[in-house]
Parts: sequence; C-alpha cells; structure tokens
Amino acid sequence: MPVKTITADQQRRDAQLFNIFACASIILMPLVVPTLLWVAASIFVHASIAHHPNMRVREFLYPGGYRFYGLVGALVVVLNFSGIMTKWVPGGIHLGPLHLPMFWVLVWVVALIVVVPLGLRDIKRARQEPWKDMTVETEHE
Repeated sequence: MPVKTITADQQRRDAQLFNIFACASIILMPLVVPTLLWVAASIFVHASIAHHPNMRVREFLYPGGYRFYGLVGALVVVLNFSGIMTKWVPGGIHLGPLHLPMFWVLVWVVALIVVVPLGLRDIKRARQEPWKDMTVETEHE
C-alpha cells in the first residue's frame, strides 16, 4: 500500500485551525457575514480534522468545537427571543448613523469570553506541542 507522510507542521496547523477561525469569527461577529460563513465552513473543517490519523490533533479540536457550537446553539435561542430580550438591557452605542443596542454588545462580549481566551490558549498549546512527522497508509495515491 502507498504511504503518505504528514509533517509535524501540518499536524500543528491542523490542531490550531479550528480554534483560529472560531476566534476570528467571534471577534468579527458584529460584521455578521464572517461569522455566518465560518459556521457553515466549520462543519467541513471539523469533520475533516475529526478523522485525522493523529489522535492528539483531534484532542485539540473537540474542546474548541464544544465551545463554538455550544455558543452558536445559544445564539439561536437568543435570536429567537431577541425582540423581548433587547428590552431587558436599555441603552446602546451610537457609531455615526449606526445604533447598536446594548443587548447585542452584551451578547458579543459573552461570546468573546466563551470562545476567545480558551481558543487562544489551545492555539498556544498546539504550537508548543512536540509534533513529529508520521506516516499513514493510504488506499489511493
């Protein structure tokens, strides 16, 4: 059978990939589109990394997935009841002609707290991990 080598750099990148994009999408959440694109793309990234031959790479993926998808599930509920919940937190931020209700600022801050600090920690831990090249047998070349 043919053999393929997965380099240490590829494994490190795969271990960091989901958390990097999850953190970026939450930081850019007020722009909406990057977050929506990442929610869709993350399913493919998560599925591809979940079947990585190195179990250590998968161990970096799962906590990031739990954080991000748990937050997305909570946001679905918040969006369903946002008309009512917006009245709970008065005030807002005026950015020129744009008015951002304080409730959405609060939602964004909670999302940042849930995903970004632990995501950055996992990215750093994956960078410090002693990765080694590995070979895997493949069915097709």
